[in-house]
Amino acid sequence: MFAFECIVYRMPSRAPIETIPPEALLADYPPPHVELAQQLRRIVLDAVPEAIERVRPGWRLIGYDLPVRGRGAMFAWVWLEPEHVHLGFPHGVDMDDPNRVMKGAGITKLARWLTYEPGDSIDERLATALVEEAARTRLMPRSLR
Repeated sequence: MFAFECIVYRMPSRAPIETIPPEALLADYPPPHVELAQQLRRIVLDAVPEAIERVRPGWRLIGYDLPVRGRGAMFAWVWLEPEHVHLGFPHGVDMDDPNRVMKGAGITKLARWLTYEPGDSIDERLATALVEEAARTRLMPRSLR
């Protein structure tokens, strides 16, 4: 006679995980990095007001999601590193980048980003246009990207 155990595992929730506030993440960085990150946060939220901002603690970045049900829809991030700050796009490969200003080609398959070092000025028109393009392309079906 054999006995079998029935083990039931709960499926992970698709609801957003409570995370730390962005200010708590930024507190770990020097003021010039924080200033760049704050500017980039403002640009993203001004360009896409419906974006949901939340820290991804495992990646130590601030991610921006579109409020789309049923699938992940992160379209942008602000990522601080010791040397610089990135404004990135997880599906940047699908975006129009006519001036080829985004980095990442040959480094990653999908992601593209802009990099700012302390003291750099941010071209707000360019950054805003790329954020809007990222949101637009993220909502497109994969077959049309």
